[in-house]
Amino acid sequence: PDSAHTHKSSKATMVPRLLLFCLWWQTQMKTEYIFAFQVPSPSVSHQRLNRFRNTKLLHAGSADDAVFVGTVNAAPAIMCEVESVPLLDPIPDGFKRLFLVRHGEVINPGGDRPVYYGAMDVSLSPLGELEAIEAATYLSRFHLQHVASSPLTRAKFGARQVLARQTLSNEEHNNDSDDIVVLEGFRELDRGSWCGLTKDEIGAEMLARFDACDESVTPGDGGESYPALKSRVLEAMDELLRITDVGRASAVVSHLQVTRSMVSEALGMDIAEMAGLAISTASITCIDYCAETGISNVQFQSFKPECGLEESTDGAN
Repeated sequence: PDSAHTHKSSKATMVPRLLLFCLWWQTQMKTEYIFAFQVPSPSVSHQRLNRFRNTKLLHAGSADDAVFVGTVNAAPAIMCEVESVPLLDPIPDGFKRLFLVRHGEVINPGGDRPVYYGAMDVSLSPLGELEAIEAATYLSRFHLQHVASSPLTRAKFGARQVLARQTLSNEEHNNDSDDIVVLEGFRELDRGSWCGLTKDEIGAEMLARFDACDESVTPGDGGESYPALKSRVLEAMDELLRITDVGRASAVVSHLQVTRSMVSEALGMDIAEMAGLAISTASITCIDYCAETGISNVQFQSFKPECGLEESTDGAN
């Protein structure tokens, strides 16, 4: 009887002890995730380093199971479980950081007939404006030195949202520019005579040849090829890096093909593969650049803050 009573008593006290242990463990795990977001492990930074255009990139669900994979597409973000944002290492010594932001959803000038518009100055949709605001809100956690933009209205709207939220979130450490830095080289690819045409009207074979950088099919009326686009984009990127100090970060709000140009360069991709890079509307890509060697380190690509907005329409552009 005594032993039976003791056994029942120990079972009765075991359950609350187990509950207390679970609560304690949950607290410890949350604390660990918060610490990991604020001060990520330096080993992760070492694994992410894309030395001399090496295209092996980090692909992992967490910092603990990070592994290399051979791919020419960029690394998905490693997410912080507390805030659902990418884990991001501090800027490495001797590096500069750029956040590449694509503008939000636009109002396609073809209406129900999605057409290519390229460098046309089309407007953001109401959803696109909200997407731009959410991207700017994410970037408000970083102290940006400069906010650059394409000269097109849809990009400048997003850039001004980024700049405004920098001022609000960093009252003691405002960014170095009172206004956005507009660089012509960040203008979207000029589609020339293809503007106003649908994919079917241009033709699948013609588009495939264009994506493969067959410059003989470059559209007339001022149309650009991918090599011509990438050349001017990289010049603008170099200018933004030039005015960004070592150890600092800047952002640029631009376009799909412009962002693809910079990401493909960072990944060492063949330009003929650039059209396959996924860059969502109002998404953010983060790349670190070594000031001395030009080494590029893609921290994450096409991260889009989850904020409950409906899915954007992203057709021809």
